[in-house]
Amino acid sequence: MTVPTPQAPRHVRAVAVQPHWSARDFTTPDAFRRWMRAQLEMARPHLRPGGVNLVVLTELNGLPLVLRGGGWALRLRTFERVALALFLARLPRALPVLLRERVSPIRALQLADIDANTELYLHTCRDLAREYGVYLCCGSAPMPRYKRSGTILRRAPGVLTNQTVLLDPQGDLIGVTDKVHLTPDEEAGGVDLTPGDLNELRVFPTPAGDLGVAISLDAFRADVIGSLAAQGCIVLLQPDANGAPWTSQEGLPPDPARVRDQPVAWLESSWQVTAQRQIPYAVNPMVVGNLLDLTFDGQSAITGPAEQAPSLRSYVLTDPRPGFLALAPWVTEGTPDELRQAGLDRAAHSGHPLENEYREDTLHADLTLPPATRPAPPRTPHEDALDALLRGEARAPRPGTWRAGLAALPLLALPLLALALLRRRP
Repeated sequence: MTVPTPQAPRHVRAVAVQPHWSARDFTTPDAFRRWMRAQLEMARPHLRPGGVNLVVLTELNGLPLVLRGGGWALRLRTFERVALALFLARLPRALPVLLRERVSPIRALQLADIDANTELYLHTCRDLAREYGVYLCCGSAPMPRYKRSGTILRRAPGVLTNQTVLLDPQGDLIGVTDKVHLTPDEEAGGVDLTPGDLNELRVFPTPAGDLGVAISLDAFRADVIGSLAAQGCIVLLQPDANGAPWTSQEGLPPDPARVRDQPVAWLESSWQVTAQRQIPYAVNPMVVGNLLDLTFDGQSAITGPAEQAPSLRSYVLTDPRPGFLALAPWVTEGTPDELRQAGLDRAAHSGHPLENEYREDTLHADLTLPPATRPAPPRTPHEDALDALLRGEARAPRPGTWRAGLAALPLLALPLLALALLRRRP
């Protein structure tokens, strides 16, 4: 009888990158590639030579690609005004999407150029995963659902999810995860994304761990964490983009009346997941920086079992505690009142000398994981399509005719112009 050879534990260097973004980073393909490369350069000193490295980037790092080619509109200073200006400028492309797919203007604006933006985003991430030789959680971006038809990808009408893509060191696709629980800013009153399906969440076994993704708010939700834990998740990936001053207060569904300091609320995501031993490890990178009139701030963290991280520390405005394997300091220290004011000083359009002064950072932690025992889940048609795109075996369709947009222009031009004027702020 042959005795099975026991598998060795997996040793993984987990890296969380906390970048500072700017609207200018998304106005041209070259600017976007430079910004993404800069994040892998931030990670480079933390990578273990010859080892297995897992780099995790931040939520919605592809959302501002809607600004590509629209640098001229940034002088309007608010995301709402810029979006209206871009919709009008791109009306020949956006209007047919709005009418044919029965979506809102903001979703139509995104879908009008989504194929080119998706190719740019995924090819950039693929090239970086290959060059740096890392397992890469690309962050997340608004992306459609595709099916492959020969060498062309066909997009599902109207669908646009907040989507994370995982790549291996050869730049090949591991898997895709949609965000299930959207914040109000991601719903119809904001950027108008499509919620993911809880039943489609999966765990991906890799040499870098059995990886499960809970994008931002999903990491706070028991149904998402319960599903990933039940599937054997060992390392939770929580890409994040917190759209508010870090030391402000928040109240989110399902209980918006329960207002807390942001850092207190964040203890209910990755830290709580690992402290309660639902999932052993979690990596939570957070983007910082003011994007037009939008403020993003936070403290990136890698969390794990208390006995592996006994030092007492925590987010600002919270009590020190074990469980943080690595934690980015915030921009300053002080009393609660001083910290809250420091957040407001840095917020978008504050006019303060410290406006937009945030801390970039990179964290790492070494994880010892049990051997992989689970098979990889079967790929979805969408994953097959993205895999073909990454391998150069298929491409997204090229832009269609502009005549349909021009034909309908007289019907909507005046109402849209009136809307733009009505919504202008002093």
